[in-house]
Formats: sequence, C-alpha cells, structure tokens
Amino acid sequence: MSRIWITGYRNYELEIFKDDDPKLKIITLVLKQLLKNQIESGATWLITGAQLGVEQWAIEAGAQLKPTYPEFKIAVMLPFTEFGNQWNENNQAKLSGILTKADFTDSVSHSPYQSPRQLRTYQHFMLTHTDQAILLYDPEHPGKSKYDYEVIQKWQENHPYPLELIDFDDLQEAANEYEESQNNSFNLD
Repeated sequence: MSRIWITGYRNYELEIFKDDDPKLKIITLVLKQLLKNQIESGATWLITGAQLGVEQWAIEAGAQLKPTYPEFKIAVMLPFTEFGNQWNENNQAKLSGILTKADFTDSVSHSPYQSPRQLRTYQHFMLTHTDQAILLYDPEHPGKSKYDYEVIQKWQENHPYPLELIDFDDLQEAANEYEESQNNSFNLD
C-alpha cells in the first residue's frame, strides 16, 4: 500500500479563474499521468486537502482514473471543520462537488479555524499518513505551498519520504508535448 499527498499552488496563484482555462487542461493532464504512473507502481490512496487549485484538480484527476483503477481510493482531509465556509457560493459548490468524489472525508481538527497551529497539525497529519508527496510547486516562484514544501524538506531530514516537484519548466514541457501531439493528430486528418 502506498499513499500519496498531492498539493501545490492555489488557482489564483496560477491566475486560473475559469474551468476552461488552457493552463488547467495541461495541469490536469500532468496530474492524471502522474497519478496513473503512481497507481501502476502500487499507490492505493490519494490523500489531499480541498484547497482551490492543485488539491481539487488532483481529486478530479484521481476520480477520472477510478473507472480504470477501481481499487484506487481518494481521501480528502480538511485541516479544520467549517473549511471553505468563507468562500463565495461558487467555490463552496466546487468544494461540495469535490467531497462527493472522495471515498473518505474528515477534518484533522474537529473545531473551526482558531489558530495557525491547526495548519501545522494538518501538515504533520499528512506527513505521517502518507508515504510520499507530489507538489506542483516551483521554489523560484513561492506561493502558499512554500510552507508545505519547507515542512516536507524538514521531515525528510529524519524520515525517508520521497518528494516529487512539478515546476513551471515541467508544465511548459507538458504543454509543448500536448501542442505537438495536437498538431500531429491534426495533420493526420
């Protein structure tokens, strides 16, 4: 059994505000391929949060793979109860939809947000309940995921815990490959 924590940028950090943004198509393809490779290497669980952005996109990608890999499970762990209550109606609806795609959901803290300590507890929970992490994060372009990146690096000092980073160069390479494949299939028509 292998459990993967996937996290990364929030949607607004990547300036993705619509579901039909071309950048999102590439990110989803990358996440789906990574998850497929992980499942075929023995991963049985995706364990992530429900932040807008990479976490929700990873859940979507995992859910798309479930018909082919029915043994693969998705857990959504919220850092605290009432997570997302301050979001606008559209984003709350997205959160509700995401939670329905999970095989398991719970909150690490069973209280509403009170302090940053709950977020640190959440990070510790994720590290101790997963076997590796995948971050869509570029250290040269910090965002909120910087805190997860730093805590994972610190954890790695005393624990074997693989971390795979997907940076902007990786996304650009995926976009180039996608464009080339689209051009090739167009030329075949």
